[in-house]
Amino acid sequence: MHLIIEFSSKEPIRLPLPYNHILQGFIYSTMDDELAEFLHGQGYGTGRKFKLFACSNIMGKAKAEKGYIQFGKKITIEISSPVIELCESFANGLFKKQLKLGQNEVEVSSIKIDKHEVNGNSIKVKTLSPIVAYSTMLRPDGSKYTCYFHPDESDFKRIASENLRKKYTAFTKTEAPKEDIDIKPLDKPKLSVINYKNTIIKGYSGIFELTGPRELLQMAIDAGLGSKNSQCFGLIRLYDFASHN
Repeated sequence: MHLIIEFSSKEPIRLPLPYNHILQGFIYSTMDDELAEFLHGQGYGTGRKFKLFACSNIMGKAKAEKGYIQFGKKITIEISSPVIELCESFANGLFKKQLKLGQNEVEVSSIKIDKHEVNGNSIKVKTLSPIVAYSTMLRPDGSKYTCYFHPDESDFKRIASENLRKKYTAFTKTEAPKEDIDIKPLDKPKLSVINYKNTIIKGYSGIFELTGPRELLQMAIDAGLGSKNSQCFGLIRLYDFASHN
């Protein structure tokens, strides 16, 4: 399920760059306290835990200033999750709580619910926040470093597929399909480098064709593709070329 929420403010909305941690905190604070505490402290699954939601970048007319980004008085965000209770908790909180995004007081102008149903083994998608695929490596001296992969690299597809299988098992409590998904860029992927709480994260945006087991494609649409989805990475939606030509 995808929730598309338009917010309005009496003043232009101004946020520091990057704003991922602010948007993530806003989502947690809008949910009911028990669910937010569960997601933040535990998450879904028995081995590796997952939040099972993804968030878009903030959408709206904007201009960058030094260290800040200023939007107009209206912005839109999109979140997605296969967990209906999570979506309902967030949506209900939007009307029950006073909303503050960073230092900006905002209110809800509209909410739209989209259900993206995957009916086959191949879909075209558009990113609304960058897709992240990474692996932690060891240097000869034993110290760790993070290697981020480009969508053209086989490791990108392998890591994204493994991630989807783990999300599927965490959500359904059943074994996931063993096949990988293929990720084919349909335009030149755009690199984003985000400083998230003093950690550099690299992700890629663009239009992609995904091919593989339908169940994993549906999980990608609902829970996000790649890693760090709850930190506002990897939200994708079905892309219809006909409506964009």
